[in-house]
Order: sequence, then structure tokens, then C-alpha cells
Amino acid sequence: MFKGLGGLGDMAKMMKSAQDMQAKMAEMQDNLDTITVTGEAGAGLVKATATAKGELTGLDIDPSIFNGSDKEVVEDLILAAIKDAQSRASDRAQEEMGKIAESLGLPPGMKMPF
Repeated sequence: MFKGLGGLGDMAKMMKSAQDMQAKMAEMQDNLDTITVTGEAGAGLVKATATAKGELTGLDIDPSIFNGSDKEVVEDLILAAIKDAQSRASDRAQEEMGKIAESLGLPPGMKMPF
């Protein structure tokens, strides 16, 4: 199609690849809202659910941990579960980005721009 135009054919191909990548990244960002992960603390007594973007969507606390003298322990378990959910969300987002990078022929482990 671009025969005889030197490097312009390669440039058009690069632009098309960039547009494809941009479309796939936008789709992946939308999908991260629908993927959920669950973080746990205290052997599952506290569970935090978040989207793959890291937005906390739910918190489940086993009633057996409520005891007036253990307030600090309960608070620590809640924070630990939330941090675990956020960590899992970050890992899942990186996993999804890796799938896109692989489909575009980028080297494994290459960090995407966000």
C-alpha cells in the first residue's frame, strides 16, 4: 500500500499499532471495574472486597471478633484485610496489563505506563 514511500509505511503501521494498543488499554481499564478480588486477615475473620482498580466495595467481619477489649485487634484486622485486597487488586491489574502487552508482542515483564 505504501510501497515507494520509504519509511512512511512503517510509520503508518506504528500508528495503527499505537491506536490498537490505546483501544485495548481503554477496554482493559473498563474491565478492571468489573474484576473483584478479596483480601483476608485473621484467617478469614475479616474479608475486604475491592475492584481490580483498588476501590473497596465490601467488608465482611465475622461477629465472633467483636469484644470490647479487642478493639485495637479488630481495627488492625480490618486494615490488614483492606491492604491485602488493595495488593491483590494491584497484582490483578498488572496481570491484565501483561496480557495486553503480550498480545501486542511486547517483551514479558514490560511495565505499562500506569
